Amino acid sequence: MARRTPCRRIALVDRAAVVDWLEAYVQAWESYSPEAIGALFSDDAVYSYHPFDEPVAGRPAIVASWLKDPDARGTYEADYKPVAVDGDVAVVHGRSRYFKDSSRTELTNQWDNIFVIEFDEHGRCRSFREWWVAPRGQAE
Repeated sequence: MARRTPCRRIALVDRAAVVDWLEAYVQAWESYSPEAIGALFSDDAVYSYHPFDEPVAGRPAIVASWLKDPDARGTYEADYKPVAVDGDVAVVHGRSRYFKDSSRTELTNQWDNIFVIEFDEHGRCRSFREWWVAPRGQAE
């Protein structure tokens, strides 16, 4: 019997690689460096900010979407950790916090996040899906 070839190549990522990618993601969000943002994603990546919205498609469009309405420098902080890694997919949980100014003394918004991230064979994101929930009482 002939061996079946998989329909697509499966890139294996491990927890450490996902942690490194998440650290680079946070640094890119803090810096708004187009190069740092672009380095996270494959050429044909898709990024879904909300599960019911049309995803942003392609690295240039993803970079442009990040740069469209940037947060003031020093007003964002986040902590994300992988909760599951299987093959080329990671499920991540974390919290994003936004402050009034860079002193970070007045919290204006925070979000509990779940990300489902698919990676390519080079460790770049090819699909990013995000779900976020505000604490009770916080306007979305």
